[in-house]
Amino acid sequence: MPHSEYARRLAERRQRVARQQRLHIRIGNARLLIFLAAAAVAWAAWGHDAISGWWVAAPVAGFIALLVIHDRVLRARLLAERAVRYYERGIARIEDRWAGGGERGDRFHDPAHPYAEDLDLFGKGSLFQLLSIARTRAGEDMLARYLLAPAAAETVRARQQAVAELRPKLDLREDLALLGEDVRASGDPEKLIAWAEGPPVIAPGRARGGAAILSLAMLAAGLFWMWSSTPAARAALLAMLAINTAFGWRFREQALQVIGHAGDAARDLSLLSTVLARLEHEQFDSPLLKQLRAALISTPPASHRIARLNRLKELLDSRDNWLLRLIGPPLLYGTQLAFAVEAWRTASGGSVRRWIAAAGEFEALSSLAGYAYEHPADPFPEIVPDETCFDAEGLGHPLLADARCVRNSLKLGSDLRLLVVSGSNMSGKSTLLRSAGVSAVMAMAGAPVRARRLSLSPLTVGASIRAVDSLQDGTSRFYAEITRLRKLVDLAAGKGALLFLIDELLNGTNSHDRRIGAEAVVRGLVERGAIGLVTTHDLALTEIANAMAPRGSNVHFEDHLEDGRITFDYIMRPGVVTKSNALELMRSVGLEL
Repeated sequence: MPHSEYARRLAERRQRVARQQRLHIRIGNARLLIFLAAAAVAWAAWGHDAISGWWVAAPVAGFIALLVIHDRVLRARLLAERAVRYYERGIARIEDRWAGGGERGDRFHDPAHPYAEDLDLFGKGSLFQLLSIARTRAGEDMLARYLLAPAAAETVRARQQAVAELRPKLDLREDLALLGEDVRASGDPEKLIAWAEGPPVIAPGRARGGAAILSLAMLAAGLFWMWSSTPAARAALLAMLAINTAFGWRFREQALQVIGHAGDAARDLSLLSTVLARLEHEQFDSPLLKQLRAALISTPPASHRIARLNRLKELLDSRDNWLLRLIGPPLLYGTQLAFAVEAWRTASGGSVRRWIAAAGEFEALSSLAGYAYEHPADPFPEIVPDETCFDAEGLGHPLLADARCVRNSLKLGSDLRLLVVSGSNMSGKSTLLRSAGVSAVMAMAGAPVRARRLSLSPLTVGASIRAVDSLQDGTSRFYAEITRLRKLVDLAAGKGALLFLIDELLNGTNSHDRRIGAEAVVRGLVERGAIGLVTTHDLALTEIANAMAPRGSNVHFEDHLEDGRITFDYIMRPGVVTKSNALELMRSVGLEL
């Protein structure tokens, strides 16, 4: 079971932390003792020629060796501590204590998106926060793209196979989680791609070889002058200074442009390189994973090339060192680096997009695999290409704790295209809509779903659940809602079938206009091939389902008054609700009626 396996690994990683901590203390004490011993020997040797200097050299060598060993112990302890946090977060997800931890994906918020805001895809306690274990920004971007747009049926099936293969690979997910620094990557992959694929600034060619020769000649002239302060040596040094200054000035503007653009684009390369290296050494069977790994295999491998660029970036950063500020210009340090960076772009720049896309998709699939492993009861949905349908048994919401998630079955398709859901406040109507929407989003992303079974056709989701007014934009709730409804109609008229989810349809207008407008909107969606659900408090709108039968049907949620308190069972039932709890709710908060 996932919980017991995570608990076992967590206990083992905690023991590893404790073991490394003990080694850390022992090595620290040993270093102190060796330091004191070396100081004592040095003190005893002071003024005594008979005592060999090897007596001091030996403890110094031991001290240096312990420094190296100590650094490895500290690194091992850091990795173990991060592994502890990784499995603690995993257990928190299994125990439904995950909200508030992990990346929220706030940068993907888009109020104009047809369902992201309505279905809580991003933000605190969101679907993205539950799913994402990506370390790189490219991985987060790819996971967001999975959730924001449905994939084709064959792509969904390929992702399902990949996720199923990755699901038991706990060691791979742990390794990816522990790579690099203990921070999220902040580099922008699109900026790196644009830089890598940009037009050349310098054509190195022979100029690069000339720069290397001039640098060596400058170094030789400097050493010759230091060894022999003769007029010939000074003349050689001055001549090389003049030649190198002229050469550097010739390429100065281009070199500064290369260095500036590279420094701005090439960030977080160390993490990307280690992620690529880990994936290159893994073997896969599913076609999609084999295809992604093949994108990284080259001579030299993608990880080596990115590591090379990272070393160049570190050398560029070292230009701020005071010594290099002094000797760098005459040695053409910056110019040579600019040539090296341009040479790297020429050889590898065209592959960066492919490498980043492959790494990002690996991480997105790994995130879905982590969810699949932690929720073994959630099945992969069946994609049915021949008819528009959504057929779920035991449908629940993955963001709700399993212990308090009441499941319902929901079937749309064939003759039945519309369900009008009536019921009292807080009875579960909106949760049903969100459960259907989130399940469709996860299904079309290639993930398992919170249901006992789900069959659906390729669907685009469109929702109007959180339409609100805007003081800044000067729009009312009604205007915001009809604007969203227009987008749903446009989606229904486009390619692919639409699953529409509309909460409190046209709640912001009078009952006469609402009844006419609501039926027109729903009929228009259904006639364009869409299927979906509409909730309402207005029982007059339930007549829409009757008027559209058999393509429309009514279902409802009930509440019960027990000991002066309103209770809900959140079970969907056929037909129209027969009572309202509005008056009871008002009395429960102390309103005199």
